[in-house]
Amino acid sequence: MSSSRAPSLLYARLGTAGLFFANGFGMGSWATAIPQLKRHLALTDTELSFALLAMSIGAVAAMPFSTLFINRLNGSGRALRYSSVFFALLITLPGFMPDLVSLAVLVVFLGLFVSLMDVPMNAHAAQVETRWGAAIMSSFHACWSLGGLAGATIGGMLTNLGVQLPWTLLIAGLIVLGVVAASLPPIGPGEKDQQERHFAWPERPLIGLCVVALFTMLVEGAMADWSGVYLMSIIAASPGAAASGFAVYSGAMVVGRLSGDYVVRSLGRARAIQFGAIMAAAGILAALSADGLPLALAGFCLVGLGLANMIPAVFSMSATLGSTPALGISMAATIGYAGFLVGPPIIGGIAGYGGLRVAFVPLLLAMLSIGMIALAIRPARSAQVALDEPAE
Repeated sequence: MSSSRAPSLLYARLGTAGLFFANGFGMGSWATAIPQLKRHLALTDTELSFALLAMSIGAVAAMPFSTLFINRLNGSGRALRYSSVFFALLITLPGFMPDLVSLAVLVVFLGLFVSLMDVPMNAHAAQVETRWGAAIMSSFHACWSLGGLAGATIGGMLTNLGVQLPWTLLIAGLIVLGVVAASLPPIGPGEKDQQERHFAWPERPLIGLCVVALFTMLVEGAMADWSGVYLMSIIAASPGAAASGFAVYSGAMVVGRLSGDYVVRSLGRARAIQFGAIMAAAGILAALSADGLPLALAGFCLVGLGLANMIPAVFSMSATLGSTPALGISMAATIGYAGFLVGPPIIGGIAGYGGLRVAFVPLLLAMLSIGMIALAIRPARSAQVALDEPAE
């Protein structure tokens, strides 16, 4: 690893980090808007899960074609010039939808551009990480969590000030667009995927990682989509206080990811995944047993700390163990976003019959399962290439 790095590489890292922040800000703003959308459109838990399912359908449908998208635009950086702008514009619109059907149609396209931004963004981050010569993926995801925290905090503040939902999301979208515009110039064109496959089943070395991605993103999706609803429905929190659930979760993720590169170098990625799953399981258990806001928020904080470095570790390992970085990440991300696909209807369906407290039990089981799966995902020693072993 070189002790001095070219300014262009530093600028590429900063620009890529800015895009992670912008994406996180948009998703944090969306998360805090969900309880208000539910109230605004008078949706039941089951109807809300249908809208969230529509977003996941768009995300999962686009994910297998993301490498093709990168290749057709001649690089991950060039792909981001399109997908990040459309993502910012679509974030502004959900509050203006008059009914469930129009909302569902819109969020299908929002989900599509979430994927078409997510995979090129992570592929570009993997390229920058390779050129940097050290594990820095967690720092990019820390910027995503910082964006999520900022989006949730600003959304909650605007709600408490009485700003109506359409204008809250419009403001959020314009902020995302401004950050995107500042971040795109320095990132460079990025690399094309060397393989033209736009759909492939997970390669054998990636199967365990894909299962971890599935369960991890199922819980991440539940925290984004249902944490505010959980606090309003179960804890009887106000809309402003409900927004603090995702803010606390995102803030804990920021802390976890800012220290994540050190944690990964010290423990290795497989152990970081295992310990994270155990911590997240403890947090979910605390939230399930909570009768008041403080314990529920403490539980969400533990979930954020636990999940913080799991997906960055999975994506870094997938980028190295896959045939190409973009294809490896695309495989893991496709399966992971299936967690977003099955999560909303599972939670909404169970909540419709047994309540949200019961609906959160599968999230606990998912984290306990990852704790056991992590024991089996350690790659063969010849393939570790400093991914799984602690740094010397």
